[in-house]
Amino acid sequence: MTQEELIKIVKQLNHVDLQGEAKDELTAKVLQMAADSVTLETLKNLVAPNRSSGAPVPEGEVAKTLGRKSRSGFTLSKKEIKSMPEKYRRIFACEDRIIPYRFHKGVYEAHYRRDGFNVFACAKNFDEMRKKFSAKLLEAMHGAVPEPYETQKEKRPNVRKALFSDYLKEWLDIKQKTCKESTVKEYERLSKGNLMPAFGDKPIAELTRQTLQKYLFGFIEEGKHRTAEKLHQILCCIFDLACEDLHIPSPMKKIVLPYYESKKGSALTREEEKKLVEFCIAHRENEASSALLVLLYFGLRRSELQSIRIKNEILTCTTSKTKMGRSEVSRSIPFTPVFRRVLPYVDFEKAKNTNVNTIYTTFKRLFPNHHTHELRYNFITRAKESGCNLEAVMIWAGHSFDKDVASSAVDRGYTDYSQEYLIKEAQKIDYIL
Repeated sequence: MTQEELIKIVKQLNHVDLQGEAKDELTAKVLQMAADSVTLETLKNLVAPNRSSGAPVPEGEVAKTLGRKSRSGFTLSKKEIKSMPEKYRRIFACEDRIIPYRFHKGVYEAHYRRDGFNVFACAKNFDEMRKKFSAKLLEAMHGAVPEPYETQKEKRPNVRKALFSDYLKEWLDIKQKTCKESTVKEYERLSKGNLMPAFGDKPIAELTRQTLQKYLFGFIEEGKHRTAEKLHQILCCIFDLACEDLHIPSPMKKIVLPYYESKKGSALTREEEKKLVEFCIAHRENEASSALLVLLYFGLRRSELQSIRIKNEILTCTTSKTKMGRSEVSRSIPFTPVFRRVLPYVDFEKAKNTNVNTIYTTFKRLFPNHHTHELRYNFITRAKESGCNLEAVMIWAGHSFDKDVASSAVDRGYTDYSQEYLIKEAQKIDYIL
């Protein structure tokens, strides 16, 4: 007799309809039969299982172990099982179904999703939660009848016919309705240029961990760490969809990528900043000159230039870093003394309509080792060097949190700085190149 068989027998003994000496005699015979294959210590654990936490076990509760994690659960009482329709008694009595539950944020929650049922109950008290669960389970049993396992199995998708391209298309359709247009275009670019040629016509269930790992390592060997990270993220999402539908394990769970620290940008030096300003003043006819000065002295992103508006020496723009479905966020940055010195050389309409690629190429010719986004770093750095209120700098930059501002997580929710105060702080940004 194996240990698993003995566990099942001991559980069923609890439901045998015998009383007194007859039941004791039957139990003694079973234990005697198992004496040669199971130790006394094991028998004790079977009859009275201990919880790893050492906490007392409420009546009707059992410990359940799944893999390396342990989950708490309880079994239904004889009275509760007898009140069920006869066709369900075998499931909850003979097979001894365990109802998993958890204690979360001061509430006991039980959720049973097996045998065609989907029953959830919660309460602050364990016994009350059990009563609610039992009532809902009985209600479900007397209502819609769960389909037999064989019928559920027939409805499952054909694993062999499900192609990777089908789930990739389904995932992209979801993203089109939940993500910004620019984000979707990036997903489509990576899918069309990389994923479809490699896996498009293959059954998704046949893609193994080894195949996917080798594919991603290929990009690492070419030095394309960022591309490998993006593709890894997309593949995880696609297999999450497929594995849920096809009831197969995800090959992405054990995929690993080597650690890679992306290059961090830096502000321009005073000499570099002076070189850029002199170039823009000397080449006013250049399409990018006005745009570069606006980026330099207002800390905007390139994509935010098209939304700029000027009124009473205050530049207002729409923040581009917002998620789809959320309201647009506008922010205002006052003119600073250092900007007023170059104001005669700035055409805001020209800056607003300059092609972002023109700005990029012009800046790269001047500073091959810098990126236009570092002009934003430059504005924030100079503002801090000038002694501006750090939360005011965050407001101008459109940041909701800064690890250097210890109070920002609390104070920003309760502080509304007046426009006069922010204008006064902006006047501190006054330095000579």
